Amino acid sequence: MSERSILVDVQNLKKHFVKGKDVWGRPTEVLKAVDGVSFQIRQGETFGLVGESGSGKSTVGRCLLRLYDYTDGEVRFDGQSLTKLGEQQLKPFRRRIQSIFQDPYSSLNPGMNVLELIGEPMDIHGLYKGEERKEAVAVLLEKVGLKREHLYRYPHEFSGGQRQRISIARALSVRPDFVVCDEPISALDVSVQAQVVNMLEDLQAEFGLTYLFIAHDLSMVRHISDRIGVMYQGRLVEVADSDELYENPLHPYTQALLSSIPVPDPNAVVERITWKESAAASEEVPELREVSPGHFVALHK
Repeated sequence: MSERSILVDVQNLKKHFVKGKDVWGRPTEVLKAVDGVSFQIRQGETFGLVGESGSGKSTVGRCLLRLYDYTDGEVRFDGQSLTKLGEQQLKPFRRRIQSIFQDPYSSLNPGMNVLELIGEPMDIHGLYKGEERKEAVAVLLEKVGLKREHLYRYPHEFSGGQRQRISIARALSVRPDFVVCDEPISALDVSVQAQVVNMLEDLQAEFGLTYLFIAHDLSMVRHISDRIGVMYQGRLVEVADSDELYENPLHPYTQALLSSIPVPDPNAVVERITWKESAAASEEVPELREVSPGHFVALHK
């Protein structure tokens, strides 16, 4: 890793969902959404997690938030294992670990105004009261590009991009250290996506935040991420620094993903790569191994 300390340490994380049971209640079909994932995130960096729909990347994020209990494995945050903590023991970590989800409209209570939405986490963790709370919310609104006059408006009165800015302000209201950004721009207009990503970078620099940035937009992931992990069928198949991964992808699945990125030149000739995992490869799970400094890949020898 580097001289920066490890904030998030994920080891052999597994999350299996039971899809069917027999008459005795025994599982007959199990979906291995996440099946033995390990990675670390340094303090102050952005770790991007990419893959197709169904690859398990959002499930990893929900496990880190302890919205899901794990089937196996361990998640350590700032040296403390979160795996077996009860809800009361998790409360201080709930403040330090926040989330931004894909759809800001469904993640914001439509019956609460902006002051209530952003102030609610402050109330839960006892951070501010009265006028001090109102001022703290107003300052946060300005930092995400909104105005004080928006304090008493409701989610339906805003555009999708503005609602996502409110969600970001809500996540930052309790001064977290780590934010799980689960597809935070995919529901936004293309014209707004870059603005939100640039804002997230500015907020990261100002508040010293650490991000897990989950997305399927590979060009945007490269822009914001220091390092990137590529997921396929619940496993990590490649991890590398952002530029290294894009310039020297080693796993066939990574190569196929990168070849699918749209090129802004209509006259450009782009070779699309397709990849199908062999039956033998799907049965035998190779370990991630370091092939060059900081570049890990899971390939059969």
